Amino acid sequence: QVQLVESGGGLVQAGGSLRLSCAASGRTFSNYAMGWFRQAPGKERDIVAGISRSGISTYYADSVKGRFTISRDNAKNAVYLQMNSLKPEDTAVYYCAATGRTYVGVRTSRSEYDYWGQGTQVTVSS
Repeated sequence: QVQLVESGGGLVQAGGSLRLSCAASGRTFSNYAMGWFRQAPGKERDIVAGISRSGISTYYADSVKGRFTISRDNAKNAVYLQMNSLKPEDTAVYYCAATGRTYVGVRTSRSEYDYWGQGTQVTVSS
């Protein structure tokens, strides 16, 4: 089992920044690819960014490219999402997720992630 706890969400004005953190425990963190997903009311939960086990490879949804940065610190069992130039359409609950298998590279499909945090609300006002 892997336990994931997100933090760092909140209310911010458009153009502002937030940094989300996800603390992992329970298994060898560096064995698993990680991802950040988000879900707005009435919408599907979609991937925002993903990162490989080593942190060398990353993936970003088109809607956040150039604004968001995913990173991880395997020594601290943590993954981060730096969000800059936030827009009202970024408003959602953000979830940290971990794969349960030792994949190579970045994973982008929701079905490939076995462990989820409880989510943290991000609200961007216009």
